[in-house]
Amino acid sequence: VIHCFFAPSLIVLSYSFLSFSVDSELVHYLILLFALPISILALTLGYKNHKTVSFFVTGVIGLSILILAVLLGEAIIGDFGEKGLTLVGSIIVAYAHYSNFRTCQNLDCTCHD
Repeated sequence: VIHCFFAPSLIVLSYSFLSFSVDSELVHYLILLFALPISILALTLGYKNHKTVSFFVTGVIGLSILILAVLLGEAIIGDFGEKGLTLVGSIIVAYAHYSNFRTCQNLDCTCHD
């Protein structure tokens, strides 16, 4: 859960310290490019370990909202809409990861050791 919130934040914050200008949409695409495969892998492994489909579905919904925010973009849904969808999608993905983690703790499984 922590990496879901802090990794994108670190990238965005470090962006302001770079000496060259990068288009903000490029940063959005790059974060999504890294978040998608990592989240899909984590959600798939979580499903295989716990056989709980709800976390997988919740994560896929969150990722779909993140993709939708990038595809629709600022031009179609506006700056507020894009940021809102990104925030909602991120919270849903983080919730799926957190729920999976809590299930691991409750089952006392060793899949995260």
